[in-house]
Amino acid sequence: MENTRQYLWWQSGIIYQVYPRSFQDGNNDGIGDIQGIIKRLDYLQWLGINIIWLSPVYPSPMKDFGYDITDYTAIHPLFGSMDDFDQLLEELHQRQMKLVIDLVPNHTSDEHPWFEESRSSKDNPKRNWYIWADATVDNKPPNNWLSVFGGSAWEWDENTKQYYYHAFLKEQPDLNYREPGVVKALGEIMRFWLDKGVDGFRVDVIWHLIKDKLLRNNPTNPDYRDYMPTYDSLLPVYSTDQPEVHEIVSYMRSILDNYPERMMIGEVYLPIHSLVTYYGINNNGAHLPFNFLLLQTPWDALHISSIIDEYLSALPQNGWPNWVLGNHDQPRIRSRVGSDQAKVAAILLLTLPGTPTMYYGDEIGMQDVPIPLEEQHDAQGLNMPEKNISRDPERTPMQWDSSMYSGFSEVRPWLQIDKMADIENVEVQKKDKWSMLLLYKKLIALRRKEWSLMAGNYDCIYHDRQGFVYTRKLEGHDSFLIALNLSHRQCCFKLPEGMGGKVEVATIPELENTMVGDVIYLSGDEGVVIRLKG
Repeated sequence: MENTRQYLWWQSGIIYQVYPRSFQDGNNDGIGDIQGIIKRLDYLQWLGINIIWLSPVYPSPMKDFGYDITDYTAIHPLFGSMDDFDQLLEELHQRQMKLVIDLVPNHTSDEHPWFEESRSSKDNPKRNWYIWADATVDNKPPNNWLSVFGGSAWEWDENTKQYYYHAFLKEQPDLNYREPGVVKALGEIMRFWLDKGVDGFRVDVIWHLIKDKLLRNNPTNPDYRDYMPTYDSLLPVYSTDQPEVHEIVSYMRSILDNYPERMMIGEVYLPIHSLVTYYGINNNGAHLPFNFLLLQTPWDALHISSIIDEYLSALPQNGWPNWVLGNHDQPRIRSRVGSDQAKVAAILLLTLPGTPTMYYGDEIGMQDVPIPLEEQHDAQGLNMPEKNISRDPERTPMQWDSSMYSGFSEVRPWLQIDKMADIENVEVQKKDKWSMLLLYKKLIALRRKEWSLMAGNYDCIYHDRQGFVYTRKLEGHDSFLIALNLSHRQCCFKLPEGMGGKVEVATIPELENTMVGDVIYLSGDEGVVIRLKG
């Protein structure tokens, strides 16, 4: 039998993203906090989660809700204190759970002391810590680079008569990783948290860290359409994914390697062939460059099955795969594919090889909540209201129970709660055998018990326009067959002779523990996990 102990915690575990503002309010100010998260750890343990990824809780003016940082080694009072953070870490470790925290090295807040020094004068020692450039001869920005959040990526500084670069808000100036002092400071920040005992980092926009030295213009995007964010009108050829970025990623990895069993996730929105380069040469880069293909691929069987094959075959030797269905920047899975297909998506996420990442609330089928313009907070949406790209709808408070504010808080939350929260919440779904929550719980339990589902070989044995079928096999362990109908119509799959078995988990619970033969008949929006005979 294969020795299953060779797998590390981040390979065998399931990552669950907690967006702290929206998970649980511990002090009744309408905003989630660290004590609130501690209060809900028993729930996460019951669900079977063993890795929490915590979005930023650093001091911040909150222009981009914590991704604009003024102090990398402290906690914002809104979320609690460093003592609260230490307690969270201790409580997690007592439960044999891990904590991965957000690291945001690409940019700071414009209120960070580093930037205040940098912009104070051209000869300040920290001037080169950020990206400054002269205006063109006709007093325009240095090049055509655009901000992800709309408009030019260059902001004029009247005091020193130069522009500074910001890939996101003008209140989020980008650091200059061609400056050794910045690289050294990043290492010190990482060591601070590693010495505290955090288990890893999710590194924000890691592919942005280095920009073209010559500041060359980005080419226009021939596929741009008016409904798309203005950022997409150019191809970010020179402002992102520069070859030298891998030196920074490798440097970060070298720091992690000095601490036992720590890990790094890299946020990378790039095509597959570019994404996999972030594993590094000989796997000296990110342990898990985030794979967002399930967020970006059209939800039909032909597209999904082919993209899975393409991704798995592109992985470098010993590169560990991972999958993501939702996060704080993307519409929720239920809102993208519908309630019934969200269950099929749950089976897909938790039966693919590698590490799955869940977004809080997806396990109860939370959906995007329409937020009136006057109640919106997200800068991306407010800067381009006509584009309908606010991220507030997927950041609404977790729905715990049927009380007035869903058990999230005793006062009105910072964002409104879904009108369906009375019947779509944790307490209601715990008692409903048909619920999304109990489907997730069963899938997580099966995955954690069966090494074939975590580390076994993946083979797609059939796909068509409606669905696809794949197996997960690991020598010395039971084998599984997963059949998914990604359409709303019934379908059937003919399997190789003698390949039937027992249904372990299904979108329709009544099918569980039944036997299936060589032909599988599925209703629309149905999926099954079958333990194969022999």
